[in-house]
Amino acid sequence: MENNFLNLQKNRRTIYALGKNVKQDSDEIADLIKETIKQAPTPFNSQSTRAVILFNNAHKKLWDIVLNNLKPHLKTEDAVKATTEKINGFSNSFGTVLYFTDMDVVHGLEEKFPAYADNFYDWSEQSQGNAQYAVWTSLAENGIGANLQHYNPLIDEDVAKEFDIPASWKLRGEMDFGSIEAPAGDKDYMDDEKRFKIFK
Repeated sequence: MENNFLNLQKNRRTIYALGKNVKQDSDEIADLIKETIKQAPTPFNSQSTRAVILFNNAHKKLWDIVLNNLKPHLKTEDAVKATTEKINGFSNSFGTVLYFTDMDVVHGLEEKFPAYADNFYDWSEQSQGNAQYAVWTSLAENGIGANLQHYNPLIDEDVAKEFDIPASWKLRGEMDFGSIEAPAGDKDYMDDEKRFKIFK
């Protein structure tokens, strides 16, 4: 059997040691991200995922917003220092993708198809997973590392204000990406017997 995609999956890892030494320019990366999201499957072809792609000062501003919103919740000097170092690591990468769900799309589907109304938000979350995973894997194919963070909803208001986000867009995750400065560690897997059932 062909295993090219499987190999791509294996290369997609959570990379925290990221830098700015990517081979591609920002336009190439933005085009890759946009096309990857466009090709990711969505229920009812709803296309509810939205993305804001940040480079340079906009990228740095995002992580400043994150840190500024976290600091009031940190109780000790050590916590402030550790958190600052962590956020600075994200800021030192090449760029960030902000993933949103357009809730107007979700609510429109709920009204149009009331028999499935209770499912559409869950399905929009599955769409998010599809898009995020596809972008992550596509970046990895091009030698670009990434990790996925979730500082929403703590940062939602400031992000919306800074980047002129429509009111219907709900922030679902923040993916910073860049050159791989150190590889991911080893990954453990649970026993197949605990995870899968096969009936023939």
